[in-house]
Amino acid sequence: MGDGKGTSSSVAVGIDLGTTYSCVAVWRHDRVEIIANDQGNRITPSYVAFTDTHRMIGDAAKNQIAANHINTVFDSKRLIGRKFSDPHVQNDIKLWPFQVIANADDIPRIVVEHKCEKKSFTAEEISSMILVKMREIAEQFLGTQVKNAVITVPAYFNDSQRQATKDAGRIAGLNVLSILNEPSAAAIAYGLDTKDDSNHVHGNRTIFVFDFGGGTLDLTLLTIESKGNIKVKIHGGDTHLGGEDFDAAMVEFFAAEFQRKKRIDLRNNKRAICRLKVACERAKRILSSTTDASIELDSLHKGHDFYTSITRAKFEEISKNLFARCMDLVDKCFADANMEKASVDEVVLVGGSTRILKLEQLLKEFFDGKNLCKKCINADEAVAYGAAIHASKLSGGGGDEKIQDLKLWEVTPLSLGLQEEGDLMKVIVPRNTMVPTKKDHLFTTRFHNRNQGDLMIVQFHIYEGERKTASNNNLLGSFDLEIPIPRRARCGEPMINVCFEIDSNGILHVSAEEKAMGVMKKVSVVSNKGRLSEREVERMVKDADKYKAEDEEHKKKVETRNKLENLAYNMRNVVSIGSKISAQDKEEINNAVDYALKWVGENDFATLDEINEVGKGLSSVFHSIYMQMIQVHEEGGGDSESETQSQSGSQRLSSSSSRHKTDVNTITGVVSAVCSFLQVTAPIFQASLALFS
Repeated sequence: MGDGKGTSSSVAVGIDLGTTYSCVAVWRHDRVEIIANDQGNRITPSYVAFTDTHRMIGDAAKNQIAANHINTVFDSKRLIGRKFSDPHVQNDIKLWPFQVIANADDIPRIVVEHKCEKKSFTAEEISSMILVKMREIAEQFLGTQVKNAVITVPAYFNDSQRQATKDAGRIAGLNVLSILNEPSAAAIAYGLDTKDDSNHVHGNRTIFVFDFGGGTLDLTLLTIESKGNIKVKIHGGDTHLGGEDFDAAMVEFFAAEFQRKKRIDLRNNKRAICRLKVACERAKRILSSTTDASIELDSLHKGHDFYTSITRAKFEEISKNLFARCMDLVDKCFADANMEKASVDEVVLVGGSTRILKLEQLLKEFFDGKNLCKKCINADEAVAYGAAIHASKLSGGGGDEKIQDLKLWEVTPLSLGLQEEGDLMKVIVPRNTMVPTKKDHLFTTRFHNRNQGDLMIVQFHIYEGERKTASNNNLLGSFDLEIPIPRRARCGEPMINVCFEIDSNGILHVSAEEKAMGVMKKVSVVSNKGRLSEREVERMVKDADKYKAEDEEHKKKVETRNKLENLAYNMRNVVSIGSKISAQDKEEINNAVDYALKWVGENDFATLDEINEVGKGLSSVFHSIYMQMIQVHEEGGGDSESETQSQSGSQRLSSSSSRHKTDVNTITGVVSAVCSFLQVTAPIFQASLALFS
């Protein structure tokens, strides 16, 4: 599919790393191409499954979840950058069939059984496996190595979650060019899609992006100028509200119904809950196009079948609290932006969960009947679409006329500030401040300080978040400012100037200067809270390489087993050529084929060398008999004289021609199977085939 002309340094892809589905895209040939996976699907399930023999990612992992629920991992994005003690994490664990534990640092780890061993993974490792799959999909399509990528995250992700996503990209062997907010990526896609033939947008437009995916809700107000500048005004939303929550509400409803009808509680049966969740997700999708959906699950729990149905009205009733949360966040977004909803020109729907009809109805009512833009861009692909454009610009491919004028101006999703006396949060950079920006504030020495010899050490703790109490927010980092005691400022005087500066890459630089003496310290803040250590990341990178090698080995084993089976079945077809094979040879072939097929069926854990040995043994049987067949053919054997004389000339010619064609086709199939298995072009086989032609 790929032209193979690119190089790893010039190719950059955009990856939408979603909670339930992921998507990868690339800008080339003057347009964005959404890349389909090996199943032909343009979106790939964010699932990873582990078995006794190998690892599966994407469609293959999701398709076997009912049979291997405790070792199939999904929703890892809901763990990334979070602590195990987080209330959201604790609620999610109740619905997951796989086990989640905490390590010494309160970082959640996912426990599975792989190759008969217990193994634990962080959310970053699971996400990296999905990123590896997306990279491989892109590499297969492009025909070249892919190293550079832009990865999208929910706009409301805090610094810990963004850094954790970067770690996942690094573990996957990717150079993460940028972490891009999902609604901003969708806005880029919309901005490019609405350009006219002269490469301009029709006037300045105010856009409201409603991005509702499987795990998160992102709300963004922005303007798109006629020249292509995209300026974000405000971000809002909830990093723990998505389609998965609607599924959970349905699961709880049907679990209660099952208990009421059968007098048995299935909530502690992980496999039953997993099967019910899959059925609920399917029913939710059906209700977007019809008024009712059925759920039919045989032997759901303790031998009891579960057959039921749900109407769209009932679904909307059990989900009304979730709908209310969504609309409250929309209302809050406009209140925070101090804007009227009438000022919005377009409402753009992004994410699979926006297909819920009740949600469309509520949004249309909120915007006083305004038509929703849900057909101009694909809801599932818009984020990856925009990420691919951004990746092309960052990698130096932005010379294309269509995208060179597109510029994105972001805002800070959360407030940034310092911890004051009494554990209060002093905001320096308010939420939704456009970046790059520079803000400063004068403080007195009434701060966290201690004396050390002739120095007074003033401590600064930097937080992000919206809570009034600093410790309830996300700690980004800390630093000390040392001030000589003899000339330190008197308590209460505003003598320390603290400056927060955010550059165009979103990196926060904090400086503190004592005015009287000119003592100054400047730091670049990188959060360590909830992140992996450098040593852990390096170990995970090596583990990722190991798993990649194991996947390659498993792929070779599967291919070799298939070739062995193909060879066996082709040899069995040779037995049908009765005129060329003796009864003894037939028996020898059948015995060899039966042994090979039985061995394949009973040796799932066989090594590649063992499979090759069985295949070579089978090939040697065929080689011996094949050479005898050539000899018989050269001598003109195969038809008795009496048989020949009993046929008319035309009949003899037709029969001989038919048998000859069948013989050649059958022998050719076996020769091809042998050559394919041995991975050689067997000269003796190929040359001898000429005798039959």
